[in-house]
Amino acid sequence: MSLARNFCGAGSEMFATDDTIVAIATPPGPGGIGIVRLSGGRAADIGGAILAGPPRLEPRRATLTEVVAPGDSRSIDQVLATWFPGPASYTGEDVMEVSAHGSPVVLRQIVAAAMAAGARLAEPGEFTFRAYLHGRLDLPQAEAVGDLVAAVTPLQARVAFDQLEGTVTAAVAAFDRSLFDLMARLEASLDFPEEGYHFVDKAAAGAEAEALASRIDQLLDSAARGRLIREGCQVAVLGRPNVGKSTLFNLLCGAPRAIVTEVAGTTRDLLTDTVDLQGIAVTLVDTAGLRESEDVVEAEGVRRARGTLGVATAVVVVLDGSRRLEAEDRSLLEETSGRKRVIVVSKRDCPPAWEVDALEALAPATPVVEACLLPEAAGANEAQRAIATVLAHAVGSDAAEAVHDAPAVSNIRHVRSLETARAALRRTAEAAAQGATEELLLEDLQEARRALEAIAGRRAPDALIERIFSSFCIGK
Repeated sequence: MSLARNFCGAGSEMFATDDTIVAIATPPGPGGIGIVRLSGGRAADIGGAILAGPPRLEPRRATLTEVVAPGDSRSIDQVLATWFPGPASYTGEDVMEVSAHGSPVVLRQIVAAAMAAGARLAEPGEFTFRAYLHGRLDLPQAEAVGDLVAAVTPLQARVAFDQLEGTVTAAVAAFDRSLFDLMARLEASLDFPEEGYHFVDKAAAGAEAEALASRIDQLLDSAARGRLIREGCQVAVLGRPNVGKSTLFNLLCGAPRAIVTEVAGTTRDLLTDTVDLQGIAVTLVDTAGLRESEDVVEAEGVRRARGTLGVATAVVVVLDGSRRLEAEDRSLLEETSGRKRVIVVSKRDCPPAWEVDALEALAPATPVVEACLLPEAAGANEAQRAIATVLAHAVGSDAAEAVHDAPAVSNIRHVRSLETARAALRRTAEAAAQGATEELLLEDLQEARRALEAIAGRRAPDALIERIFSSFCIGK
């Protein structure tokens, strides 16, 4: 039985860990440099079989050499090979990294050569799993590796890197130490009742449990902003046909993603793109113009447009400033009332057909931006920045910026475990106030501790471990 199976539980077939794995560690496609990574007990032997020399590499120093396929004297590429003997490596095992020219063909040939010499092609996330298994990373740090690779905004990258640096781990470890100390004193009171020692009385234990729950509250206060940063949000662009939705969509995307014509109903399906709005990854959804239509395709587009209201974090309602407000405009304003929203009054290069002051009654307390949305128009850049600013505020970027001041919990798994621990601590405090025995208090405290341990992965089930690491790309 492999170490992974011993660790993860009998019968787990997730990864074998008694062999040497290989994979391309850089993104697919051509590039200046590509890296092939080997990890495992035979990394040195396999490296020696495919490298032209020298016979032994100096640890942690890049060596210029060539890669040859076993049994073939012809070189595949000139490379830099770096040797990282375990446990001082990413995985905690012996690791060799081969930096080659970034041709996908060349990199695949190097992988094939390593496999011919005895390596196995790595599964997605297997390198990071081995790092976790050998104690190089705990589970939150391993999850942070995936988040950092997937980051599309600087703020996402910062939150992921903070977690990789151990901010969540440190906070949870502090909770666990306080909890362990409280449990130890309660246990001691139970173990020496005849001596009359009271290492902690029940009232004090309840107060400590409540204080610890309040500390967890403070960390959980960051969950909303943390998840907003990590997961991003969706913003639907809504309005009647030909009011400028697609023009606005293109303006915010910074590229002509949507077809724009003077023909009403040009957009018939949902079109999406992701933009960085003050650190938040916002998926913009351009929608079909909202109106009754006998055209089957357009009607389906309208149905899908209305469906975005159910999932969008915020909406942008686009109104045509050159035409008077119609029933569909008023209906949309009413339908989106109470939602996070921004109103954009378009076509301000034309004579206005109505006064924007009318929106104070139709859409009170809603930010309004007036602009000509054409990219060639004077002030287009200012309009883009103004709309982006109010939209970012609407989706919560102000709260997200607080991540600069305190750690943010961004992973829903961590949030659920912290909520479980907090609830168990509050039950402890209530039970102590009602005079419950030390044994009953310890039961709830033990549940809280199990929840905290689950965050670090010390009590994580096989299925959870497999789900986390299988979401990684091959080579990571």
